[in-house]
Amino acid sequence: MIEGIMELITKLSKPVNVAQVPQRSLFRYPGGKTWLIPILRKWLDAYKPKMLLERFAGGGIVSLTAVAEDLVEKAVMVEIDDDIAAVWKAVLNGHADLLAQRITHFVFNYENVKKLIAAPPQDCHEKAFRTIIRNRAARGGILADGAGLTKKGENGKGISSRWYPATLVKRINNIKSSRSKIDFIEGDAFPVIEAHLREKDTALFLDPPYVVSGRRLYRFSEIDHMKLFALASRHQGPCLLTYEDHKVIIYLAEKYGFGFRKVAMQNTHLSKKNELLITKNFDWLERE
Repeated sequence: MIEGIMELITKLSKPVNVAQVPQRSLFRYPGGKTWLIPILRKWLDAYKPKMLLERFAGGGIVSLTAVAEDLVEKAVMVEIDDDIAAVWKAVLNGHADLLAQRITHFVFNYENVKKLIAAPPQDCHEKAFRTIIRNRAARGGILADGAGLTKKGENGKGISSRWYPATLVKRINNIKSSRSKIDFIEGDAFPVIEAHLREKDTALFLDPPYVVSGRRLYRFSEIDHMKLFALASRHQGPCLLTYEDHKVIIYLAEKYGFGFRKVAMQNTHLSKKNELLITKNFDWLERE
């Protein structure tokens, strides 16, 4: 038993090679969960829930992976940021082809990007397209108010260094093929969580804005973390949370009956840090 736990700790202390994880999201998303996918697969395979509820969906890779790999029958994504929500509504509610066409024909340079961002969007489709352009042009993909545009970019290629229209169109088409298995809700996560607390065959995944870094990365960064833990503790199905390694979060996890594991991460500057994996029972992670 001790040897097994030590082996697990060794594995979690090595950063996940995200290059080996299928990239399904349309976003370059700060705080994205590509590193979580191998763990997510193991979690869902152990509990075999019918539905996944992903609150604070953001880039959506958790839900996209769950339905693409048939780990659940249905995924429900919730996001309060209206810009990010516009993208998911456009792709999932019948405007995927139009969005793909706009992406294909857009000439991505500094002048065109600035002009597009400066123009207020007239409808959901316009807002979705504008959000994708901003996300690809912004430093680190940050969509928070005041975020600047990329200058040097990848390998000194400037603002267009993260613009891959063919890749984005391919991902849009892949999401479109799974859209019958995805429901999207724009709004506050708390009432949606509360509405599903009794569902034992529903897995709840929570990746909220982090206590410290969230203020810099997201428009809607202020949430009641204690209320979130209190609600999550009442969920009758499997529940998994991810958070930054912070003493306040460790305190709340222990207060509401959760355990935690530290998972090694490597950020865009190649510096290592830990994130917290939080749940009530880690038997599924520790078994082969």
